[in-house]
Amino acid sequence: MVGIDILLFIKKLITMKNFFLAIALLISINTFSQVTSVNMQASGLTCSMCSNSINKALKSLDYVDNIVANIKNSSFEITFKQNAKVDFDQLKKKVEGAGFHVAKLTANIRFNNQQIEGDAHVKVSGMVFHFLNVKDQTLNGEKTVQVIDKGFVSAKEFKKNEQFTKMDCYKTGVAGSCCTKQGMAQGERIFHVTI
Repeated sequence: MVGIDILLFIKKLITMKNFFLAIALLISINTFSQVTSVNMQASGLTCSMCSNSINKALKSLDYVDNIVANIKNSSFEITFKQNAKVDFDQLKKKVEGAGFHVAKLTANIRFNNQQIEGDAHVKVSGMVFHFLNVKDQTLNGEKTVQVIDKGFVSAKEFKKNEQFTKMDCYKTGVAGSCCTKQGMAQGERIFHVTI
């Protein structure tokens, strides 16, 4: 009888251990794929007051944790609160609302065995990314991607990147009939990126 009680006790421990391992795994998956920071270069800045204006506008976003401005190259290193839902379009609107433009935006994203292909879409952290001009590969750990959508690069660079896709979503920034074949909803925002 004592042997059966010990076996039942061990079985309960194993079941509880598996339960806690499953919870830990779910938490790590949820927090692993995340946009951790961006480096945004703004155009049109002429003085430190311009930089302060952008800094103040960006700080009004609830998911922004910290901003470090570099006046020499008109850039802003922006870090985000853990598990925050980051919106690149909102960041751009804040810069434009302060009277300036985004010249370049690179994002640091933690990936967890994410398979990417050139001219294909993937979902990461609730955002849809369309990778252009990349080799097929698996991304692990923190990687830097550059957003190459209209309004995030110069008009000349935007036009240059058109050669890497035949999909209409590059011109519009939203999922069209070309994207619904890959599981995107019609009209869903798509960020075009490269590594």
